[in-house]
Amino acid sequence: MMKLDASDPDFETRFATLVDDRRETATDVARDVSTIIRSVRDEGDAAVRAFTTKLDRHDLDDTGWRVDAAACAAAFEALEPGLRTALDLAASRIRAYHERQRPVDTAYTDAAGVRLGARWRAVDAAGIYVPGGRAAYPSTLLMNAIPARVAGVERLVVVTPTPDGQINPLVLAAAHVARADEVWRIGGAQAIAALAYGTKRIARVDVVTGPGNAWVAEAKRQVYGVVGIDMVAGPSEIVVVADGANDPEWTAADLLSQAEHDPTTQSILLTDDAAFADRVAAAVDRQLVDLPTREVARVAWADNGAIVIVPTLEDAIPLVDRLAPEHVQFACDADRAQSLFDRLRHAGSAFLGRHTPEAIGDYVAGPNHVLPTGRRARFASGLGVTDFMKRTSFLQLDETALAELGPATIALAEAEGLPAHARSVALRLRTNR
Repeated sequence: MMKLDASDPDFETRFATLVDDRRETATDVARDVSTIIRSVRDEGDAAVRAFTTKLDRHDLDDTGWRVDAAACAAAFEALEPGLRTALDLAASRIRAYHERQRPVDTAYTDAAGVRLGARWRAVDAAGIYVPGGRAAYPSTLLMNAIPARVAGVERLVVVTPTPDGQINPLVLAAAHVARADEVWRIGGAQAIAALAYGTKRIARVDVVTGPGNAWVAEAKRQVYGVVGIDMVAGPSEIVVVADGANDPEWTAADLLSQAEHDPTTQSILLTDDAAFADRVAAAVDRQLVDLPTREVARVAWADNGAIVIVPTLEDAIPLVDRLAPEHVQFACDADRAQSLFDRLRHAGSAFLGRHTPEAIGDYVAGPNHVLPTGRRARFASGLGVTDFMKRTSFLQLDETALAELGPATIALAEAEGLPAHARSVALRLRTNR
């Protein structure tokens, strides 16, 4: 774990190292992914089956390619009642939050008499990737599928890897809650390729969303343009900005809540209280002893964790902006948390106040937990309804409006050396005279 103090002479150099630490996989997967995509594009189902047999250790013809709706419904009904209630609560809150994101069509007529505006429509089909390796994430299915439904997507396709043919019933239950149209037992780069190019069994989609490992992320990168994607996500990260009035056990748990995701996760504490920082570090060590996910969390904290001492919490904001983290948590009094958030420019999602742990946002709060990582919050946003929609602009001119805009159009077209552009307008102006 790295410990830095803003007053140290080498602080800038060490903090820059922290900012630039990509934590991406060291394995060059691009060539392997390209081979998988090309095989699926050319050979379709045969390639998907072969890669699934090799990588997930089961034959799709034996275990079944697709999980039907009845099995998803049965998985939901078989859940313990409290878990069913939790899934329903999460779904209802996610839906309510995203319904407020639905864009509104626009149309108006300007002073020149031109009628113009924009119309929003959902894509026809969306593919949702749900990880199934280190852990199963029904919450990820809800966070991806529900915004697609709110957008108006008609065909919702879920793909999820099933190592050894086993599929987590929680994922099936979430598919039922989200009203997925298709659930396929495939994962990895081969699943992304199947969604992008289509096979005899699996019809292609228009947008692919959802997190995955390095192979999935690279596959999404390579098929972008054939389909739309949400983002190329990397390892998770959290920055906690906290004063000394917090319970160090709470703050330690907040840091470990992300560290347990993966050994490459980054958890950072920024505080204006050096004694509090020491108490948090000690609390992290204590909690790691009996944390069931300690093997992963300990590596993440040791390799990528950091504690940064700053003069004031306000001084932390420029540092947070440089990190542009996936999650930032302002653990201080509510008014000050809001004031700090007002100064912030770059973060995927923010959590305000001592009683707002990031983990709430992962499940039931409402805002999406699919967020930009690796400093991409400088230019990207979390998953939302408009990721499943596209905007079509429109124009309508009458003779008067054409006469108003036509001469300038002709002048610019001729200046750019495009005479046919100019002629298409000029001919109409002559006729209108």
